[in-house]
Amino acid sequence: MDLQQLRAFLAVADELHFGRAAERLHMAQPPISRGIQQLERELGARLFERSTRKVTLTSVGEALIAPAQEVLDALDRVSRVARAAGTGEIGHVRLAYAGASSNVMVGQLARAVNQNHPGIHLELLSQHFAQPAMQLLTRGDIDIALGRWDHIPAIVRTRVIAIEELVIAVPETHRLADADAVSIAQFEGEPFVSLQPQTGTLLLERLRQMSRAAGFNADVVQHAPDSWTLMSLVSAEIGCSLTLSSVIDSIADPHLRFLRLTDDAPPVELRMAWLRDSDDRALHAVLRLSESVLPTPQT
Repeated sequence: MDLQQLRAFLAVADELHFGRAAERLHMAQPPISRGIQQLERELGARLFERSTRKVTLTSVGEALIAPAQEVLDALDRVSRVARAAGTGEIGHVRLAYAGASSNVMVGQLARAVNQNHPGIHLELLSQHFAQPAMQLLTRGDIDIALGRWDHIPAIVRTRVIAIEELVIAVPETHRLADADAVSIAQFEGEPFVSLQPQTGTLLLERLRQMSRAAGFNADVVQHAPDSWTLMSLVSAEIGCSLTLSSVIDSIADPHLRFLRLTDDAPPVELRMAWLRDSDDRALHAVLRLSESVLPTPQT
């Protein structure tokens, strides 16, 4: 059994016509027929029922389609890895990100890396919020961090990959749940829930700034370790939460409402960060690819 026989088999199985299969493979028909016959002899079973009017798959032929395709797919992966190694685009890149607010973008990048750079293993490390992720990056424990920072160390380079708006998450039973837009002042005296302070989350600081500007101090009654838990606290009517517009698409809870803010609050920039002096080829291959997968938004 050889690869050409498998390619011929899959072409005939798809076309159910030897002539069209030959055209598809840019071959004459006789070699296609001989290859199928040889494969049938080696397997000891007929793969096709042939008549003057049509060609149909036998049960053995139908069963062979999936494993034959797997063999050719594996060969394609081997070829792509070999080409990647030849250009130096092979290695291990560690990416840290928080979770709900960036998991969609992380998934897009990971799929693109797998497709375009099969020689690069992109290790995804979730539950790493902005400040802890930056600490890991500056220590060299990771290669890329996704986060929202007001201050960037000099040894780090960043690129904006998303611009997000601040929104208020409330339970469906909240008195303002049906409002089109709200101001932070309308939540004076109400309980809030937030991410844990030690995560270095920018959102907690923004909540404090906005509430003070509105003439009150936000009453944070409970903290959560991640955005999914945080939204479950809102859904359970423990409190409201200042969060990001990107969370809306990541949290599927019919008991939540997300309200646009009318306050004059600057948007939040999600950034990709890496060490300025890194010369790692795999890292730079991922960074180049990210420019097309996660382009910097136009402002």
